[in-house]
Amino acid sequence: MRRTVADTPIGPIAITARADRITALTWVTSAPDRHADPLLSEASRQLAAYFAGHLRNFDLPLSVEGSDFQRAVCAAMKAIPFGETRTYGEIAKQLSAPAQAIGQACGNNPIPIIIPCHRVLGARGLGGFSARGGVETKVALLRHEVAAGLLI
Repeated sequence: MRRTVADTPIGPIAITARADRITALTWVTSAPDRHADPLLSEASRQLAAYFAGHLRNFDLPLSVEGSDFQRAVCAAMKAIPFGETRTYGEIAKQLSAPAQAIGQACGNNPIPIIIPCHRVLGARGLGGFSARGGVETKVALLRHEVAAGLLI
């Protein structure tokens, strides 16, 4: 397992890779060892480009660990275009699953931002966000993408 830290406008984010795939993004308070690693360097570059407004679609190899259902929810989230949102209910209908299960899978997303769980909203509001900063971080990401303007 290899890790590096990307400095972002929403705080330092550790990027973790195993073999040739990104496996996790997590907010950190202290920086783990930085590695000179082509995949981690590219992930850091793409995150910087995203926050600078120059990148809308991440192009990184990912590995979502978890159940088939978790991977299906992550695939549905990954398909949501930059600047757009979906509701838990819309994804639930797409996957023939309860909206609450979709919410739990969104909360367990191991690679937030790159797999954009922040683009998934409740039927009557923002819903939750399990990363550091909670809903405030979700709002910051949605504002960055100029998404869900009526809600925020």
